[in-house]
Amino acid sequence: VEVTSNITYLSIQGRYKRFYDIFRSLFYRMLFMAGVPEPRELATDDDITFIMDRFLELEARPGIKECFALLRGAGFTVWAFTAGDAKRVGGYFERNGIEMPAENLRSCDADGIGKPDPRAYQPVLESFNGEEAWFAAAHMWDASAAKGCGFRGAWCAVYEGEPCTDLFGEMDVMATELPEMARKIIAASEGQEA
Repeated sequence: VEVTSNITYLSIQGRYKRFYDIFRSLFYRMLFMAGVPEPRELATDDDITFIMDRFLELEARPGIKECFALLRGAGFTVWAFTAGDAKRVGGYFERNGIEMPAENLRSCDADGIGKPDPRAYQPVLESFNGEEAWFAAAHMWDASAAKGCGFRGAWCAVYEGEPCTDLFGEMDVMATELPEMARKIIAASEGQEA
């Protein structure tokens, strides 16, 4: 949370930094904030490298492969827009056997503007040239920000569990699991009740 908050804060100031750079810089501060009085006596830069390397091994959320297959089968082109590094996120897809063409994977790093700044979502939305554009996420803040910029919004509880609609508003589609979210997007896109 500390890293993503600082990505946002720096982006708002016009001083965007990549996730890796912020994590590396904040590592010792996060240890201190967690109660470690002398973080540099506990950990080293090698520990930072070890942790960052483990990020490359993250597993995909359950049901994402089926979710993408359902959407593609219904004629949707699936894109990914990440606050992370495109190479790292592309590696997640590849290691988990999920098709995601490099040209369909966009990172905030490309424009140097972090989510949830509306300026981050706007170029992505504009690339759809007025066609129906859905933004689906497991972070309600992300889906909500995209919806506020003009996307149709979909949220899945697979990561956060609680939607906190009192904070983020209602989405066009809300689901418990990723394949369910895909089915609801397809239905809503066809004018059926989601």
